[in-house]
Amino acid sequence: MLFRPITKLYDIIWDKVKFSIRLELVVIFGICLLASVIMGSIVNNFFEGRGRYARIDYSRGFQKISKQSNNIAHDITEWKVSINDKVKVEQLLKQSIQGDNYKVIICDLDGKVLYKSENANETQVDIYTTIKKTMETAGDSDTNYGNNSRSKEYVSFYPINFTDGRGYVIVSGMPQGEIVYDKSSNPLPGTVAILATFLLSFYFITNKKMKYIEIVSNGLLEISKGNLDYRIKKYGEDELASLANNINFMAGELNNKIENERKAERAKNELITNVSHDLRTPLTSIKGYLGLIKEKKYGSEEQLEEFLNIAYNKSEKLEVLINDLFEYTKLTSDGVNIDKQDIVLNGLLEQLIDELVPISEENNISISEEFINEKVVVSIDPNKTVRVFENLLMNAIRYSLKPGEIKVRLTKKEGFALVSVQNKCDNLSEEDLKKIFDRFYRVEKSRSSDTGGSGLGLAIAKNIVQLQGGSIEAKCENEYVSFNVRFKLLND
Repeated sequence: MLFRPITKLYDIIWDKVKFSIRLELVVIFGICLLASVIMGSIVNNFFEGRGRYARIDYSRGFQKISKQSNNIAHDITEWKVSINDKVKVEQLLKQSIQGDNYKVIICDLDGKVLYKSENANETQVDIYTTIKKTMETAGDSDTNYGNNSRSKEYVSFYPINFTDGRGYVIVSGMPQGEIVYDKSSNPLPGTVAILATFLLSFYFITNKKMKYIEIVSNGLLEISKGNLDYRIKKYGEDELASLANNINFMAGELNNKIENERKAERAKNELITNVSHDLRTPLTSIKGYLGLIKEKKYGSEEQLEEFLNIAYNKSEKLEVLINDLFEYTKLTSDGVNIDKQDIVLNGLLEQLIDELVPISEENNISISEEFINEKVVVSIDPNKTVRVFENLLMNAIRYSLKPGEIKVRLTKKEGFALVSVQNKCDNLSEEDLKKIFDRFYRVEKSRSSDTGGSGLGLAIAKNIVQLQGGSIEAKCENEYVSFNVRFKLLND
């Protein structure tokens, strides 16, 4: 119970100190100052006991003589003694100087001696001279009287009041001295101890923190050399630890930025390679068949027409690829215009599905609708959004197992309109699902623009959805792949 407030105070102070280098330095400075003061005190006490010198002190002798004169004057006043009461005055003198060899004189205001001790011979006292002598001996008492003039007599002068007059009491004598041992006072050892203790304690206490500053500095130097995977160890919670954490974050961000730039460079190279390959294939076919026609290497009019049809179909595929490539490039560049309108998503999907029924029937595929029984209104660009669902449905028609069925679902969920396009196909791996929206990525590596699409349809769909604030994802469960598109509902 007694230490609980102290412990609580310590916890509060420590919680503040460990987060601030400034407070740490203040506490360290205080500790070092306290330690240096304690050490300086110990050293001073040690050296004071080593050096002593003796002297004769007369201060008690002075006090005793002065006290005699004061006591005599006081007793005469208190006892109300008459100036002519010789018996009582002499009795007082004997009592006051008993055992002491002091000379006592009582005189009137003119200096005439009225009473005196046995060892006094004076009959007249020069008051002026006596006062002067009293002041001189009093001054000597303040400057170690005994050491300077041991033969000097000390004089104490005090006024007295009789019942019938006034006078002075003068007590003089040689003060008794006593041997006193004084300790020598040399502040140098204590001062040196204070400075040395402060510097050494400050050095050792801050040594750990300085080493950590070196660690941070070396880590920063290592990162500056290009080693962006290097991380500085974090110690504590103060500003240095925060600095180390920020440097690590900076290194990570730089590393990610450089890695993204490398990925972008690789993607650009892959784009050029894929475009070159997909353009070259139909172009080579077109060039080949036109070359046969030019050189009249056909056997009949029917074969000529066949060659022309093949060249025309290849040129159409080439046009589709070029249009998709142009559309993707436009979507990934800045400044794309999005013409948002309030659209009933139910009607847009129904119209698109109706338009694709002939193509689906040609591929032995049926399309079923599972729509919510209420209007789903979203703010989207209708033309670009039609391109999204057209790409998803054409992708499903192209790659579904045949005969098969494509299910299109429309629901509401947590403030979003959710459109799901689902079809049965071969199982997709996690790696395929991660890359399925990448440009020119095909699940079946053997497919090209001749057997599949341009490889840009899903990439275009993803960009259109994200430009409108939506999201798109692909999932595969039990041989069914589904593409889920979300748009924020309008005033839901």
